[in-house]
Amino acid sequence: MEEKMEVEKKYITVEQLKLHNRPGDLWISIQGKIYNVSDWVNDHPGGATILYDLGGQDVTDGFMAYHPSTVWKRLGKYFNGYHLKDFEISEASKDYRKLHAEITQMGLFENKGHGAFYNITTIVVLLYLVVYGVLKSDSVLVHFVCAVMLGILWIMGAYMGHDSGHYQVMSNRKWNQIIQVLAGNCLTGISIAWWKWTHNQHHIACNSLDYDPDLQHMPVFAVSTKFFHSITSVFYGRKMDFDHVARFLVSHQHFTYYPIMIVGRINLFIQTFLLLSSKRSIPNRTMNIMGILVFWTWFPLLVMCLPSWSERVMFVLVSFTVTAFQHIQFTLNHFSGDTYLGPPTGNDWFEKQAAGTIDISCSKYMDWFFGGLQFQLEHHLFPRLPRCQLRTVSPTVKELCKKHNLPHRSLSFWDANVTTIRVLKKAALQAWDMTLPVPKNLAWEAINTHG
Repeated sequence: MEEKMEVEKKYITVEQLKLHNRPGDLWISIQGKIYNVSDWVNDHPGGATILYDLGGQDVTDGFMAYHPSTVWKRLGKYFNGYHLKDFEISEASKDYRKLHAEITQMGLFENKGHGAFYNITTIVVLLYLVVYGVLKSDSVLVHFVCAVMLGILWIMGAYMGHDSGHYQVMSNRKWNQIIQVLAGNCLTGISIAWWKWTHNQHHIACNSLDYDPDLQHMPVFAVSTKFFHSITSVFYGRKMDFDHVARFLVSHQHFTYYPIMIVGRINLFIQTFLLLSSKRSIPNRTMNIMGILVFWTWFPLLVMCLPSWSERVMFVLVSFTVTAFQHIQFTLNHFSGDTYLGPPTGNDWFEKQAAGTIDISCSKYMDWFFGGLQFQLEHHLFPRLPRCQLRTVSPTVKELCKKHNLPHRSLSFWDANVTTIRVLKKAALQAWDMTLPVPKNLAWEAINTHG
């Protein structure tokens, strides 16, 4: 009977599956079964772009990484009756799936610890101290300390939003959505809708120059000389022109990197406004807008409570400078990783994540400061894994990378900075050569060649 059922199965080849990769005709393969998601793609909680990028492919590893076991039960209604005939699973993927199953059996995905409680408590205490210090003290030093605490508060809030965006940190989905908006929109002024839109794509297309928005910072930064060819951002749907302005800025990027990180938060505010005011379909748009209005009510009011404009400017700059450490960390995790052009592929999930990520080595007592993202590869492989469990799985991930001859780069915070600046400088030197092909600035060359 089983043999008869096996014969009755309908099969398609990998090449045939590739033909179904466009709007209105979008198929994917998960564990050998073919699913038609053409009519559901726009309802995908992770966004339609991800499915379009991976359409016509086997997406088993990516699906496992992002979805809990409860979601697997919903796949049946999209199964179109076909099975994948000739797909070969790499040895790295086999071991990745085995490790994922072991982590699931150990209950690590569900063991979240008390991180959410500690984070919320810390944020509330810091917010109280900041407001109290600004309103009750006339001391410039106290206001300076309050600005530092506000920057730390924003860092903690961003980590809380990041955690709740990847997995459920609260008791139910409704409260999880509320904490996302509170930690992101209300507290930091950065929309959780914008974060989900770009961050999910970043995970899927890790370090693709034309598909990963986290590497697309033209005309300010270029981590690869491939940007010099004015490539098109598939994610944003626009050409990233490498014009005279871009050449000038990129040729000085190793000097401007840290100053730009200090004011980088302004760009996040702008990106939030652009998305929420666009015609793009945005889940919970009203809630996101209300959350942003809350931020732009309390933050300006708090700043205006300071006694002078000099203190107000100091307060904002200091708080922004503190959060720059987090912005720097985000770039350290990827700027010096391997890059590529083209769409992400589903059959080399482990390989692409290992190639595009850099871990930051630190002591366990500093885990709170890095928010778990110091284990960047581990986080990319298991994005639903609570941050308190990333250190647990790290040794096993290292062993798998060594077994399959894949990179597992773990650098100190200092070394990661040095490596990132080296990458930026290398591209800057080549951009400078393109800018001034005739007699060059000898003083500039002396600094960059010898200093």
